[in-house]
Amino acid sequence: MKGTIVIALQDLVKNKFGQENWTDILKKSNLPEDNVFYSHYDIDDKIVMTLLQNTCEVLNMTLEQTAEVYGNYWMNEYAPKKYFAFFVRKKTAKEFLLEMNRLHSKITNKIKNARPPKFEFEELEDNKIIMSYYSARNLELIWIGLIKGVGTYFNEDIKIKKLGRSKVELTFS
Repeated sequence: MKGTIVIALQDLVKNKFGQENWTDILKKSNLPEDNVFYSHYDIDDKIVMTLLQNTCEVLNMTLEQTAEVYGNYWMNEYAPKKYFAFFVRKKTAKEFLLEMNRLHSKITNKIKNARPPKFEFEELEDNKIIMSYYSARNLELIWIGLIKGVGTYFNEDIKIKKLGRSKVELTFS
């Protein structure tokens, strides 16, 4: 998984919950306290999943709660600074989400072994789409958290109706 995913998690924990909690997460994950992640490196999925599980434990949150906090942090604090070029031309949450495949392709095209998620879209109405998520990582809760974060970023209410494990109906208002 792209290292920036872990760096955003690290920044979130340190900035919102304190350095000591991040240190505890690293220890529980059998990683050194001074471990450094690089945004352009591929991080083994097992390490990322272990960090995510231990974040839930240390912060005493469910995976769903952690995913929502992460999605909000990613979309509203981390990504706009790191990937600002992808944000400047988008005017709506729907427009932003419809660009996810292109965005992931541009960001990961030079990363060895990159396997970004893929998305399919079906437009139902001007304000409603069906979005499907495809990834071997099964991070549907993170995906939902990110969608909610997109809504917050664009100051829009996105109603999310689950149609299956990796398929949702999104209504934008």
